[in-house]
Amino acid sequence: MKGRVLIVAGSDSGGGAGIQADIKTVTMLGGYAATAVSALTAQNTRGVFGVYPVPPEFIAQQMRLVLEDIGADSLKTGMLHSAAVIDAVADVIDTIDRDIPLVVDPVMVAKGGARLLETDAIAALKRRLLVRAAIVTPNLPEAEALSGLEIRDANDMAHAARALLTLGPDAVLLKGGHLESDTVTDILATADGLQTFHADRIPTTSTHGTGCTLASAIATGLAQKLEIGEAVRRARDYVRQALATAPGYGKGHGPLNHGHPLDR
Repeated sequence: MKGRVLIVAGSDSGGGAGIQADIKTVTMLGGYAATAVSALTAQNTRGVFGVYPVPPEFIAQQMRLVLEDIGADSLKTGMLHSAAVIDAVADVIDTIDRDIPLVVDPVMVAKGGARLLETDAIAALKRRLLVRAAIVTPNLPEAEALSGLEIRDANDMAHAARALLTLGPDAVLLKGGHLESDTVTDILATADGLQTFHADRIPTTSTHGTGCTLASAIATGLAQKLEIGEAVRRARDYVRQALATAPGYGKGHGPLNHGHPLDR
């Protein structure tokens, strides 16, 4: 076991996304997962039917206690539903060594359409967390909300990735799965330029938790001292295999097969 990852995110009662997906991912990639739960959700593959927020001060307490005792080699944030929660999380992050990388998954809307980030919290996300992030991993709707740009094709993706880089993160992984194409294109932007990843689209409805899983896989790689490009490559490979071998559970957007390394 190598690499301690502290995850700050919401719980998914269906087990496909959120904290549950994060723990599975970190474990399968050989890391150690610790958590600070930001919200409880009542959900399944068909949608989110209830959200019970955790008080910001209790989220911060969970983080502090883990960091004081176990420590962390990377941090990953997921569902942070309000500006108050973002401020509380950022206040704790500001107290730790800046060499500990932060992966920000800017979760805004659930796969089924439920809003998981209050609109007025976007400014706090940009002001408090993006400036501290080693990498931010938005999908196209999230990138549009953060950048104010419309994204219709790969050229727009490149432009938006560069724009998001100016907000302060060391890297941006802009995920192109929302574009209608047989090929999925993701763009990694850093100060060194753009790196493009192409892959054939996997035909499946079992896509619940892909964003959480990818971000946690990257956080595990960074905790294990992988270079950012290698961490992204390994994370994408892990997610693609999890998609390709998904069990087909549920009547909506089903979960991935996080445990596929065990099948080997």
